[in-house]
Amino acid sequence: MTETTQTLTAPSGGGERSPEFRLAMDALSGLRQDLFHDAFACRPLPLVATDGPLTRRLSGKPQWYAARLPHAVVVALAVIALLGGCFASTMDGPMALLTGLVCAAPVLATLVRPVGAFWMSMLATPVVALLDGSLGEWPWQPGVFICHLAVLVVVAIRTRPRTAAWMWVLTAAYAFLVETVLGDGEYSTSAPMLLLSALALLMVAVRHVRREARQEVTAQQTVTAHERSRRTLLEERTTIARELHDVVAHHMSVVAIQAEAAPYRVENPPEELERAFATIRENAVAALTELRRVLGVVRAEDYEAPDAPQPTLADLDALLTNVRDAGLSVEKAATGAVRELPPGVELSAYRIVQEALSNSLRHAPGATARVEVSYVLGGLGLRIVNGPIPELSLVKPSPGAGHGITGMRERVSMLNGEMTAGPTDDGGYEVVVFLPVTAQTEGEA
Repeated sequence: MTETTQTLTAPSGGGERSPEFRLAMDALSGLRQDLFHDAFACRPLPLVATDGPLTRRLSGKPQWYAARLPHAVVVALAVIALLGGCFASTMDGPMALLTGLVCAAPVLATLVRPVGAFWMSMLATPVVALLDGSLGEWPWQPGVFICHLAVLVVVAIRTRPRTAAWMWVLTAAYAFLVETVLGDGEYSTSAPMLLLSALALLMVAVRHVRREARQEVTAQQTVTAHERSRRTLLEERTTIARELHDVVAHHMSVVAIQAEAAPYRVENPPEELERAFATIRENAVAALTELRRVLGVVRAEDYEAPDAPQPTLADLDALLTNVRDAGLSVEKAATGAVRELPPGVELSAYRIVQEALSNSLRHAPGATARVEVSYVLGGLGLRIVNGPIPELSLVKPSPGAGHGITGMRERVSMLNGEMTAGPTDDGGYEVVVFLPVTAQTEGEA
């Protein structure tokens, strides 16, 4: 019973507010932020960007005018409001001109002080009525009707949908107040004003929502593309790591076996030599164990260890044969003194040629290709080039996943090499790679 009493009396003692109260307070806070806080702050109307589909074709004076088109539209609306105020006024001479200026001033103010222009337009409505001294059309006479409608639309375009909603609510409240207190005019313009302004503000709000949605989609697509690129890069690096694991593991196995067999090749070896070889073998076995752990980290769930050793440039002819069987006419040219290169260079060179030829099959079906392997001083040069797609080709190019160039660049970067890839003058495509091999490494090989 006591707990129930405490629960019932808690709200009156300053407990949590009801959801309706919080909603009302949030609404008033939004009203204060949108229409009262820094209402007359200077916010000049920016120029239109000239990189659009139409404006980018302009140059010189036309482009200068196109950038200031919104300013010209606002000035034109102000002139229309001025003329409407002057010609609709029952007064003559300076009073009619003064009425027109009162109608035009809020419209011009939207160029620099948009929120303040709304309050000026609200104030201009009773001022014009007092200057004119007639209640024939109440509360918005023709000039101030154009003025207020134009101000609502321009300010809504320059702000956000919530501000537009608050402006319409205050306009409706003003119309209700005037109709209730001074509803003795011959013709009420409240209904046309509220209807036209609601339609105009609704269209502006829809435009705002569509633009924000488009920007959000564009931002999301950019993030997605960036994440996809990162994932592709990591996948390529993982593939390279798995392949190099086999090469390194092979060499470490050879080191361990040779270290274990070396003492038996020497008659009566010194004890220090036996301990040194034993230490080498232990370190090699420990390195192999760590390599297997690393491979377990980078191995995919569906990864299966290869049964054959990793390919080298000696297997390039077999690769070209398979590619020819797949329908690509390819020839090979080798220059320089053919020599054995470090396993990492051999494997990377083979994979680069393999990927480049796969891209030729995918993107240029029916074209011819050429593979050039150059053994030069200080490294290995590769050039894989394919011609343009024949006009009578019945096979359409396949877009692919776009990972080939990324994988090749990763392999070249790993070896501190250089790579260029791009279209040729005749409409084909070429990949040029240089993989450096230091003189010391060549001598050791």
